[in-house]
Amino acid sequence: MLADPEIDAVYNPLPNHLHVPWTIEAARSGKHVLCEKPIALDAEEATQLLEVQKETGVLIQEAFMVRDNPQWHKVCEKIQDGEIGELRAIQSAFSYMNRDPNNIRNMADIGGGGIYDIGCYPVFISRMLFGEEPLEVTALIEKDQDFKTDRLASGMMKFPSGQSSFLCSTQLVPYQRVQVFGTKKRIEVEVPFNAPNQMPCRVFLDDGSANHGRFKLIEDLPVCDQYTKQAEAFENKILSGSIDNSPLQDAISNMVIIDALYRSGNTGQLVNI
Repeated sequence: MLADPEIDAVYNPLPNHLHVPWTIEAARSGKHVLCEKPIALDAEEATQLLEVQKETGVLIQEAFMVRDNPQWHKVCEKIQDGEIGELRAIQSAFSYMNRDPNNIRNMADIGGGGIYDIGCYPVFISRMLFGEEPLEVTALIEKDQDFKTDRLASGMMKFPSGQSSFLCSTQLVPYQRVQVFGTKKRIEVEVPFNAPNQMPCRVFLDDGSANHGRFKLIEDLPVCDQYTKQAEAFENKILSGSIDNSPLQDAISNMVIIDALYRSGNTGQLVNI
């Protein structure tokens, strides 16, 4: 495939330990690369891709499909317009049940574990919504005794403007939700990450006046496939010639926080960024 001159771009969905090696192979074959998250196993490994992009001139981007989902565009608009007041806190949860020893997510030596697989989403979303980088992080991590992967993790990130906390697990009831708290209103994203492609996404707005928990629906957003949106955005960036280091720099910044969360979870210490 990499030798085929008819192919302009590739999507790298391989296990985590193969993200950087095969992204480099593809880039040096002249292919633009959309690489699954996390883009690397640590920030140091991810920085190799900056030199490769400079060398090859192709676009290398991390595949966070949520960035192209209209529901997140709507949330960003509400924050930027000041409708929720000042953003102060974000709470996220993401979990599923997977005890299959043959599943790559349960193989520690190739980059398995909950933070790599799904904890990366709350990190990405928090950075996107705050528009800032965390100053410090802390984490509690529980490892599976058989797989040696993190099966339950809680993380906290301190940003200049507020705080973000999350829970992620590979061995809990399947669930996901994001709460965005402002000084005036709260936004709830019903299915924040694995957004459905067969029904509308729903985002709720709450001003705190109804203690019984009823929310105002911001709107029923149009049905879409966020992976298709991601592919179209990637294609448009290539065709427009908008190839620079910003997507890779963002991916590296996300890996810096993931590295720090693992370091905190393994040492029990607060980690300054």
